[in-house]
Amino acid sequence: MSAEAQQQPNNKKKKRKGALIVLALIFVIAGLAWLAWWFIVLRHFQETDDAYVAGNQVQVMAQVSGSVNKVWFDDTDHVHKGDVLVTLDKTDAEQAFEKAQTALATSVRQTHQLIINGKQYQATIELQKTALAQAQADLKRREPLGAANLIGREDLQHARDAVATAQAQLEVAIEQYNANQAAILNTSLENQPAVKQSAAELRDAWLALQRTEIVSPIDGFISRRSVQVGSQISTTTPLLAVVPEKNLWVDANYKETQLADVRIGQPATVVSDIYGDDVVYHGKVVGLDMGTGSAFSLLPAQNATGNWIKVVQRLPVRIELNPDEVARHPLRIGLSTLVKIDTSNKDGSVLATSVRQKPAYESDALALDLAPVNQLIADIIHANAG
Repeated sequence: MSAEAQQQPNNKKKKRKGALIVLALIFVIAGLAWLAWWFIVLRHFQETDDAYVAGNQVQVMAQVSGSVNKVWFDDTDHVHKGDVLVTLDKTDAEQAFEKAQTALATSVRQTHQLIINGKQYQATIELQKTALAQAQADLKRREPLGAANLIGREDLQHARDAVATAQAQLEVAIEQYNANQAAILNTSLENQPAVKQSAAELRDAWLALQRTEIVSPIDGFISRRSVQVGSQISTTTPLLAVVPEKNLWVDANYKETQLADVRIGQPATVVSDIYGDDVVYHGKVVGLDMGTGSAFSLLPAQNATGNWIKVVQRLPVRIELNPDEVARHPLRIGLSTLVKIDTSNKDGSVLATSVRQKPAYESDALALDLAPVNQLIADIIHANAG
């Protein structure tokens, strides 16, 4: 065999060995690079796929009882704050409203009669004072005559009885006046207790009539509609839910072993299964729940009653989302997500330390302007005051 033939296999072995060394070096360098990347960056990120979109679900219920005759919206429909969702039969409410108006008019007339009686009782007092003065004058004239035996004792006694009777009648008139004054106490007609009570009952009847139209307290979408036309509902009957498209958040259920470095205010990224990796939401940690899921379950674990197996618990962490990103790519309550929290900055607190100075949520859609019914009350009082 020639020297060239022997040298060719040796060259192949050297090349193979060199390639393996290079490949090994590449793997070592890649491993060291990944280790450095993990130490510098990745170890500060906590990730979980046990995370779901959450939001408010406003349960709509009636404020008055009645029979449903109209359902204006269905599931998935969009509604605005103040839109009428359900209409109840108004017949009973209208009847009660009419009765309340009549009751107020009657109360005004009766109270006005008491005020007029006061003037009548004053006139009666003056009349009785005059009668008493006349009886006293008659008695004064008869007493000298009786002392001189110019009149009989019977006539003198009749004069004395007349004075006593007039005095008693005057006292009766005064007490009647006082009793009438105790009922009205020099108070204006519209501020009399009976009138104010009837006016309050009229307002209640008016409110009940207005509340036969059940309105949406917020903007959102109809969900879980259970109300049907013809149903007899009460104030405790769930009718439907309104789910707002805004103010959504993510509840990320992290293992307790992942939470040592999680702080309020840390940035987070969220990827939802509905859009995939193409859409990344950015948010921040706004709070950690005060109990694990098992602690608030219907049947919490009783670890002290028998054999015990340790199970790593999960704690909900609330992630607030960027509202602009949610507006561009709307989410739905309950969607699955993947959450990563950057725990590099540990300056934040574990629990909230500030107290809210304003309501977390509010709506004035259910507030009613009482100006129309107040004007109606004023008109009824004026029309029946005489």
